[in-house]
Amino acid sequence: MAYYRSVGAVPPKRHTQHRDPAGTLYFEELMGEEGFSSDSSLLYHRNIPSALMDVRRWQLPDQGTVPNTPLTPRHLVLPQLFAGSDPAEVDAVTGRRLVLGNPDVRISYVVAGRASSFYRNAIGDECVFVQGGTATVETIFGAIDVADGDYVLLPRATTHRWLPTGDEPVRLYCIEANSHIAAPKRYLSRFGQLLENAPYCERDLRGPAQPLLAATGEAPGSGFEVFVKHRDSTGIVGSVHVLPHHPFDVVGWDGCLYPYAFNVRDFEPITGRVHQPPPVHQVFEGDNFVICNFVPRKVDYHPLSIPVPYYHSNVDSDEVMFYVAGNYEARKGSGIGPGSISLHPGGHSHGPQPGAYEASIGVEFFDELAVMVDTFRPLELGEAGRSADDGKYAWSWTGGRA
Repeated sequence: MAYYRSVGAVPPKRHTQHRDPAGTLYFEELMGEEGFSSDSSLLYHRNIPSALMDVRRWQLPDQGTVPNTPLTPRHLVLPQLFAGSDPAEVDAVTGRRLVLGNPDVRISYVVAGRASSFYRNAIGDECVFVQGGTATVETIFGAIDVADGDYVLLPRATTHRWLPTGDEPVRLYCIEANSHIAAPKRYLSRFGQLLENAPYCERDLRGPAQPLLAATGEAPGSGFEVFVKHRDSTGIVGSVHVLPHHPFDVVGWDGCLYPYAFNVRDFEPITGRVHQPPPVHQVFEGDNFVICNFVPRKVDYHPLSIPVPYYHSNVDSDEVMFYVAGNYEARKGSGIGPGSISLHPGGHSHGPQPGAYEASIGVEFFDELAVMVDTFRPLELGEAGRSADDGKYAWSWTGGRA
C-alpha cells in the first residue's frame, strides 16, 4: 500500500552516508517488491544484514493437502484442533496447523501461549487475523500491539516474532499468500490513496511507531535463529538461518512497505435496501484470492427484503467462512459457531439453512463477525482440515445423508 511512513533516524537523502554519533556507518537495506518496481522501504541497520553464522533444515509441520473429492461442502471445527494441547507449549509459528491450501494461498490455525522464534516467510505476504487474546508482534520495522479483531499484515520476508501477552493464549487465523496482499484496487486512487468510498482509510492502519532496537547487538555463542519458510522443487520447505547479530538492529526506516495492523471494528459496512453481494465486504486481495469480512451491521431495509443471503453458486470460487463471533442467522441449525469454518466449493450452490430464509424477514440488524476467503483455484484439505471436519455438514439442508 503506497502510504509513506518514516520512523526513527534516516538520512536527509536516500543512498547516502548515515552514521551513528560516534561516526560509524549504518548499513542501508532496500526491501522492495516486484524487482524494485513497486512499493519499497529503506532500512538502516547497525550490522550487516546479510551476515550468517550457520544454516540448517527446518522440518515444517505437515504441509500436504488432499483434494476435496468427491466435491463436498464442509464444516471444520477449529477449536478442537488444540483441545488437548497446553498453549504454553505452542508458539504462533511452529505450532500452526494447515487447514486448507492451494498454490495461491494457505490457511492455518494456531492457539499459542509461548513466544515464537524469529520468523520470515520468503514465499509471500501473511495476513493473520487475531480471533482472541493479545500479543506484541516484534518486527525489524518495530513492534505492534495487537488484540482480538486485528488483522496483521506482514510483507514477504519481514523478520518478526509473536509474543503473547495477558493471561489467555492468542488464537490466530493465518492466511499465507504466494503473492502480495493489499487493499482492493477499486478502493485506491491511481496514486495509491484510499478513496472516499473505501470502507476504511489510512487513519485506521497502525504501523510501528518507533524502531525496536535489541538491548545488545551481539549474539550468544549459538547465534540468533531465524526460521525461514520458502520453496524448492519439492514444494514448501523450511530453513534456519543463524545470525551473528540480533535481527532487530534497525535504527530507522522509511517507505511504503512495512507491517501494519487494522482492526475489523474499523471497517465501515456498506449496506443497501436489498441484500448486497459479497464484494461490498472485501477488505484485502492477493493473487487469485480475496479476503472479506462480515461485521455487525444494519441490514436490508426494502419493505419486502429478505436479509439473509439468497442461495448462490459462485462458479469461479471456493468460499471459506471463518466464524469469529455473534449469531449467524443464515447458518442456524447447522452446528456452526465461533471458531468454525464453512467450506463451500465452487460448483456447489449454497445458502441459508432450512428455516433461516423465512425467519430473517423483518430482521433489522445482524450481530455477526466473520472473515471470508474466496479463492479462484480449488482448495484442498490440509491435515488440520481433515481432522476438524464434522463429517455431516453436507447433509444439513436435508436433515441427514440418504
